[in-house]
Amino acid sequence: MTMPPVILSIFLFLFFFLHRIKDSMYHALTYATILEMQAMMTFDPEHILAAGNTMKEAQAVCQRFRKKSTFSNRNFTEEELHAEVCYAECLLQRAALTFLQDESMISFIKGGIKVRNSYQTYKELHTVLQSSTYVHGDNHGHFEGGVKLGVGAFNLMISMLPTRTLRLLEFVGFSGNKEFGLQQLTEGSAGQTFRSFLCNMLLLCYHTFMSFILGTGEGDVEDAEKLLQPYLKQYPKGSIFLFFAGRIEVIKGNLDAAIERFEECCEAQQQWKQFHHMCYWELMWCFTYKRHWKMAYFYADLLSKENAWSKATYAYMKGAYLSMLTREECQPFQESEVALFRQVHGLKQKIAGKSLPTEKFAIRKARRYLTENPITLPAPPLEMMYIWNGYTVIGKHKDLTEGMLKTLDEAQAKLDNSQIDTASTHSFRNNDQCLVSLLKGLCLKHLGHQEEAEAYFTLVLCNETQIKFDHYLVPNALLEHGLLCLEQGRKEEGIKLLETAK
Repeated sequence: MTMPPVILSIFLFLFFFLHRIKDSMYHALTYATILEMQAMMTFDPEHILAAGNTMKEAQAVCQRFRKKSTFSNRNFTEEELHAEVCYAECLLQRAALTFLQDESMISFIKGGIKVRNSYQTYKELHTVLQSSTYVHGDNHGHFEGGVKLGVGAFNLMISMLPTRTLRLLEFVGFSGNKEFGLQQLTEGSAGQTFRSFLCNMLLLCYHTFMSFILGTGEGDVEDAEKLLQPYLKQYPKGSIFLFFAGRIEVIKGNLDAAIERFEECCEAQQQWKQFHHMCYWELMWCFTYKRHWKMAYFYADLLSKENAWSKATYAYMKGAYLSMLTREECQPFQESEVALFRQVHGLKQKIAGKSLPTEKFAIRKARRYLTENPITLPAPPLEMMYIWNGYTVIGKHKDLTEGMLKTLDEAQAKLDNSQIDTASTHSFRNNDQCLVSLLKGLCLKHLGHQEEAEAYFTLVLCNETQIKFDHYLVPNALLEHGLLCLEQGRKEEGIKLLETAK
């Protein structure tokens, strides 16, 4: 029986590719990078170990081609410059794997040293690139693309760290300039080099994830679309491009179009299930925004069974969605919100020696279910939605925002009608009242009812002394109030509120 042409082509490609990983730095680095991507998506210890060993071997291949002296001697051959770039990439990726593999302080220090060495190498290579004595070789574009990728990524990532961490890093020699980082990555993505695609992917991650989740929820959709369109046109069934297309639709608030893109992404390939998991996460939120709790539960359940990123978060989200259904509606799922919330603490994990912020949040919220008579959360999916900047998404559509406001009104009515048996119950209810006020204020702000929104934000601040558990509510109410003032042109008042929030 003859082998199908497509399978034969793949087999021949892999044979010739893997045949060169022992003597070609680019083949070795590319193969190790693919394994690292798999490890980052699965968090499987075996995948992490295999990727780490392969990246170590790739680094050894690069070492063979490096100059046997320091950067004080600028007379590098073109091959030696490429070896330096590849070596710096290996160091950085090995550091990431070190953080994942072991949470001990020794591993953290080892990883930190690798990051610092990689950072210093990129800085020195950038100096070489800017030097008047540097002579362009035949493959100058690939060398320049590698430097722009490294320098751009470091500057962008470091600039997004909290101010306190940034000051500490600057003290030990790191620096980050967001605009310079974006400029380097943009220039790197415009070329036709090995690293152009990676520069593009980093920029897409920044515009559709980092600036959205870590910022105010407003990603640069226009730039993201410009970056994505050429790839989507050339590879209309490319899963990674369909995924980013879905993210762009989410940011624009086009949920049905986003759902369609994510479903296409899952259908496009079956080899890397991790892409499916990324889509499941996004689909879970799309159905949350639409208040389709059963469908949101379905995807949270899939993630809890198939993905190892954060079992605690998935269990919490499953419990959160069941809490929005009636007892009869929950019966087909054969799970209860109380049982799920009680599982959360036991499922926590650490990555790079640190607990995931989402897990810590979920564990704190689920504690009230550990007692014999649990005190229920008022609207847990709507609160977690705020943590992930979901109100910026629904705020682009009046019907979605009005629907969410209706759900919050129902939660408020339950709080008003609930009986207070103990001092503890009273503390929780005050806390929950402030939470609902903050979320209602957000909905009203997006609906254009600014005075009402401001009243709700102020209500949270007035009850600050009554908040015993969720202390984030006060600074976040200040933040939302400050942003509202800036939108209205009340600059001085807005800045004062933001400073107080800090």
